[in-house]
Amino acid sequence: MHWDWQIFLSDDGSGRTYWQWMMEAWRWTLAVAGCSWLVAVGVGAVVGTLRTLPNSPWLVRLANAWVEFFRNIPLLVQIFLWYFVVPKMFPAFQAVPGFALVVVGLGFFTSARIAEQVRAGIQALPKGQRYAGMAMGFTTAQTYRYVILPMAFRIIMPPLTSESMNLLKNSSVAFAVSISELTMFAMQAQEETSRGVEVYLAVTILYAASAFAVNRVFALVERSIQIPGFIVAGGTGGGH
Repeated sequence: MHWDWQIFLSDDGSGRTYWQWMMEAWRWTLAVAGCSWLVAVGVGAVVGTLRTLPNSPWLVRLANAWVEFFRNIPLLVQIFLWYFVVPKMFPAFQAVPGFALVVVGLGFFTSARIAEQVRAGIQALPKGQRYAGMAMGFTTAQTYRYVILPMAFRIIMPPLTSESMNLLKNSSVAFAVSISELTMFAMQAQEETSRGVEVYLAVTILYAASAFAVNRVFALVERSIQIPGFIVAGGTGGGH
């Protein structure tokens, strides 16, 4: 096999090299993943919390419905729904950029999975955590804000790390609605250059490097917030 890595230094016909095009696509990938992560964590934390509220059956049912809806529909179908169906049904969305629709679709899909992790983290806490907040005179919202959620997020850091890495990889579905991210670049560059091996290897390395960077950042955060000796309900230790 003859390797030709110099293909990345050649012009793509628009005044830029394939290397510059790939770097631009990488930035789009990181932008989609980063914005979607913010949506997913924000919505997932709220929905996961609602699923554990005491004496609020309708809120619990609503949160459960959210999780079941968004995690039981394939991601690609959800992206198509947001990109093609929602703007047809609600004309106001026709003015929304495709990038934002993809971010919402990917963020809501991932939020259902994060909500399940948040629920599990809250329910893994000893009941004494909730009672301690009540004993201090906290309202339910204050108990969750200052006592329960900070500890729950410490518990779920390992699965949250994996979910964040998955979100980065799932951002590749954005190519289906013409977002110029890495997968779209790879498909177009391969067709134009017929150097699929080099193109796809380069894109693979960028995906792997990005996911590894996410893993290392979350590992650093996990070490900085862990509480030595913390024991979760029914477990042997909470420091992961």
